[in-house]
Amino acid sequence: MLGAEGSAVDRRHRLAAALASGRLLRFPGALNALSALLVERAGFEGVYVSGAVVSASLGLPDIGLTTSSEVAAFTRQVSSVSRLPCLVDADTGFGEPMNVARTVQLLEEAGAAGCHLEDQVLPKRCGHLSGKSLVPVVDMGRRLAAARAARRDERFLLCARTDARSVEGLEAALDRARAYVDAGAEMIFAEAVESAAEIEAFRRAVAVPLLVNMTEFGRSPLLDATALASLGVNVVLYPVTLLRLAMGAIEQGLARLAAEGTQAGLVPAMQTRARLYEVVDYAAYNVFDDALFNFDMPTGGGARPAS
Repeated sequence: MLGAEGSAVDRRHRLAAALASGRLLRFPGALNALSALLVERAGFEGVYVSGAVVSASLGLPDIGLTTSSEVAAFTRQVSSVSRLPCLVDADTGFGEPMNVARTVQLLEEAGAAGCHLEDQVLPKRCGHLSGKSLVPVVDMGRRLAAARAARRDERFLLCARTDARSVEGLEAALDRARAYVDAGAEMIFAEAVESAAEIEAFRRAVAVPLLVNMTEFGRSPLLDATALASLGVNVVLYPVTLLRLAMGAIEQGLARLAAEGTQAGLVPAMQTRARLYEVVDYAAYNVFDDALFNFDMPTGGGARPAS
């Protein structure tokens, strides 16, 4: 009621404990704060802020056009209502190492439990598209060093994403992953892997938690949670699933509304008013309000006369 229960620090501690357990943690990408509430109610272990979703929500392609402030604002909206740990896509850190440092602090202040930084050149591209370019390993090491130096809470999780698999090949990607762990990364994000065997190779290469990305229409096969757990994956992202579901329904609904001149035929597919009120805990807000405004202000008497 009136925001998420518990503090961001609590959520960071819970994420650290969950990662230490070795079980698979599932992080769907929120398309707004309301969808983050639904992610929580559906029983998932975390919520993700996807750079692709943030850019798409602004009507922009995912090519590095968003700013750290825009991503932090989106993160704040999500983390202010959800009790789940929130992992954030921080792209390349939005600039040079000093920009990376500021980005980490903005995301900490916004309530995130952690973020991932990638090794692409700025401006970046979606990880499952061609034409990506990577920075040298030493430059990525500087990004990670800046992030570690900037964070105020040591439980704020720093994850390194490598896009090298589709640029330099698997062995180079594994070498980069090992180098990023040496540079201080606490989790590795293996982007655009092309098989279960490649996930296994990453799992053997690093001793830190491993994250993979199950995005639709991409390079990676859509493995289920049981398969990912058996491969030793610690975190799986479903970054754009909710946005794609919602936008598909919106496009179909708009087409029917335009063709039929009424939304009557769409009502059965809608979230009801009652369900919306349940998700946002409307009743609890009323109880809170009644508890404050359940008395009458005294009248009459005026001011006390001066002595």
